[in-house]
Amino acid sequence: MSSGYQVIARKWRPQTFDDVVGQDHVVRTLRNAIARGRIAHAYLFVGPRGTGKTSTARIFAKALNCTDGPKADFDPADPAVRAIADGTSMDVIEIDGASNNSVDQIRDLRDDVRYAPAQGKYKIYIIDEVHMLSNQAFNALLKTLEEPPAHVKFVFATTDVQKVLPTILSRCQRFDLKPIPGPLIVERLRKIAADEKIQVTDGALACIARMADGGMRDAQSIFDQMISFCGQTIAEADVLDVYGLVSEETVASLAAALATGDHAALVRIVDECDASGRDLVRLLADLQGRVRTALLDAIAHGGKSLQLGGASLTTEQITRMLDALREGESSVRLGLAERINFEVTLLKAVEASRARAIDSLIREIAALAESTSGDADGAKKKA
Repeated sequence: MSSGYQVIARKWRPQTFDDVVGQDHVVRTLRNAIARGRIAHAYLFVGPRGTGKTSTARIFAKALNCTDGPKADFDPADPAVRAIADGTSMDVIEIDGASNNSVDQIRDLRDDVRYAPAQGKYKIYIIDEVHMLSNQAFNALLKTLEEPPAHVKFVFATTDVQKVLPTILSRCQRFDLKPIPGPLIVERLRKIAADEKIQVTDGALACIARMADGGMRDAQSIFDQMISFCGQTIAEADVLDVYGLVSEETVASLAAALATGDHAALVRIVDECDASGRDLVRLLADLQGRVRTALLDAIAHGGKSLQLGGASLTTEQITRMLDALREGESSVRLGLAERINFEVTLLKAVEASRARAIDSLIREIAALAESTSGDADGAKKKA
């Protein structure tokens, strides 16, 4: 294999604003800020892993420091842009917050910001996983962050915004990057497959997107691994086997058995999944997703849904079922007997969906009593 090989996640990393997938609200705001000259001194990108936080920060840096910039539609071949992409630009400094989190390192940064940029218009500091900075490091950064020199811009990225001090948050423009929808991940992977000359079925792409949980980088890494495993042709069964996933049809069958209270079918499906080495924790997550979809359907259609195998369930029943599945998640994930805990969780979900809330029963009994009393009064008057 050539030493110049790049994994798909790096090769297909977004290089311009047009390449960013699923974060239109962020891209639009940054584009408008550049076009109108309203560029803030500090930005904070928040979101799950693999959603494009660091990539968007680099693209923003390219837009600010490109030749004749700032401009959103820069030329990727521009030498200044290429230097940023290659990590050789002296004016774009990337810092890993996890390994550069001491107060002394932040003090060094604070001293460096005074110097003018070497080539570009701005000196841009991109701090990844900024929540890993110590409180002392945060405090050392506060004054510089509040009143930085005109030539300095800060871009922070974090997966855990709760750990970032409020005093830092208040000095930044915050952008929340959301998990990327499955269809957009599938569309992107299909484009990559066409360029890499890989034949992959729609079912396989859907499985990869389901596993990625909204992270484009995760999806690309999984796709890369499947290419190594399968070669030029990837089918849905390959993805299911490699990652221990359960097919959509099996998840649907399990949801239907759950809705109809078919205990025998529940046990049989779990037996089949366990015997074939499927990931029961992942199956529980997929099952919760399907039940949630039915809950939203019930809310949208007058309080009842037929999406779980055709069984008519009320919003209350589906909510109780989903709550039971959620409560059993920790025992399935952390318990010693994974299969037994999974089966018990499913059986509890069936029973929960058939239980009635005491307040709704009281209302029904009260309504029935009132109706009966009204009928009796009417009969007395006639007599």
